[in-house]
Amino acid sequence: MNKKFLIEILLLLILGGITSLSLPPLNYFFVNFFTFSILFIFLFKKLNDQKNGKFFFLYGWLFGISYFLSNLYWITISLTFDPNFKFLIPVALILIPSFLGLFYGLATFIFYKFGLKRLLSSFFLFSLLFGLVEFLRGNILTGFPWNLFIYSLSEKLSFISFASIIGTYALNLLIISFFSAPAIYILKKSKIESFISIIILLIPILFLFYGKSYKQSFLNEKIVKNPYLIRIIGSNISLDRFYSDNQTENIINELINLSSPEPYQKTFFLWPEGIIPNTYLDELKLYESLFTENFNENHLIGLGISSRSLMNENYQYFNSLSIIDNKLNLVQNYNKINLVPFGEFLPFENLLNKIGLKTITNNIGSFSKGDERKIIHIKNNFQGFKFLPLICYEIIYSGNLTKDNDYDFIINISEDGWFGKSAGPKQHFSHSIFRAIETGKYVLRSANNGMTAIINPLGEIEKKIDYNNAGFIDFEKRRDFNQTIFSLYGNKIFILLILLYILLIFSFNRIKDE
Repeated sequence: MNKKFLIEILLLLILGGITSLSLPPLNYFFVNFFTFSILFIFLFKKLNDQKNGKFFFLYGWLFGISYFLSNLYWITISLTFDPNFKFLIPVALILIPSFLGLFYGLATFIFYKFGLKRLLSSFFLFSLLFGLVEFLRGNILTGFPWNLFIYSLSEKLSFISFASIIGTYALNLLIISFFSAPAIYILKKSKIESFISIIILLIPILFLFYGKSYKQSFLNEKIVKNPYLIRIIGSNISLDRFYSDNQTENIINELINLSSPEPYQKTFFLWPEGIIPNTYLDELKLYESLFTENFNENHLIGLGISSRSLMNENYQYFNSLSIIDNKLNLVQNYNKINLVPFGEFLPFENLLNKIGLKTITNNIGSFSKGDERKIIHIKNNFQGFKFLPLICYEIIYSGNLTKDNDYDFIINISEDGWFGKSAGPKQHFSHSIFRAIETGKYVLRSANNGMTAIINPLGEIEKKIDYNNAGFIDFEKRRDFNQTIFSLYGNKIFILLILLYILLIFSFNRIKDE
């Protein structure tokens, strides 16, 4: 292994690590102009002197493993709660980034295989391939679209408002071109190359103008008062509750105190995910007196809880968002569909159980997957409201939430304590901002050990309970906004953008003097 190759390895690892600084909670997005431009220049120049495609795959994989290692390190914190999992920490720390890095290795390998020597066609191919593999990793197997490059701009709401038209994946593709554009100017050999680089760098100004106009349209909508109150509870209950048998009643009392129910106020109380330990939904009747003494017929409670169903003399277990009344009658129920690998279900369970592995978040084995994500319609005496239920990291999926857009808002419940005080909960929360913008709906988020918030269709946080705090926030009024273009067409718009990039690649590749 020669000195030059070692320097190249170090360069790629540094580029991946520095790119992570652009993500929440730091959001130093400007570093991407350097890292993406340098990565493209490196790969473009290597086309002339590197004849082995395996090395190109290695280049992308090294960038990817460093990128994911530095921004997903917090996954291993979930393994510290149970001593039986601690031996897996070094494995998870390396294995997960190594797997995710394969997607970037695939992008750079295909980049080599096309071998386009013309600058502009090569540039658009680079952007397209990285945009495509980001979509691929968000959908293949169970999908893990965490920390797409566009999330580096999660605080630039005027800019990312364009996701209401084209969605997160399409905007992610465009942003890769935006961050890489300085490379064209550096490598330029003709006026058209200079012109294209300047145009790409100026296009985001159009996004900003759109964002300003979009915000004004939203503010022009009339504020409507809800005929009911939604009280969103944010709690800070330790995860020790999962390992203790005597905390259930204390935790229910704590949640009731946080809820501060008012007898004559028609209220829907929203509690976090999996908040009541060691109790299934059908066992909640054991604590009926606590509910009947504190709530009445004006109240409904939505809470995250484990539920079970007897199938062929065997129980199936679910991570559920259940709606109950003050007498603990089940009004509506949603069973989580997008389960967390190793956290909520164990791939190859029969095999891995033999070597002592189990799921992290429960002692019953794997949760079962829900059948369908349906809009929950609350009727009763609440004059009807409809919401899309999302449990925990189901909020991270773009374009795959529902085909039914007839709902009033999104409800998301979460337990963020598995990742401590790391960057994980903050990265998790940033996905809620993008879902609000894409759908044009309010997101009502209730979290334990995380951010509880009301996020409006612009991605603005209207109310919040910050990390490591407890209390409630009330959703009393809203602006009803028009349905977004993305909510109508989903990722079909991403396909159109892919076709545009392919056209640009072939067009610039046919021009003799770019």
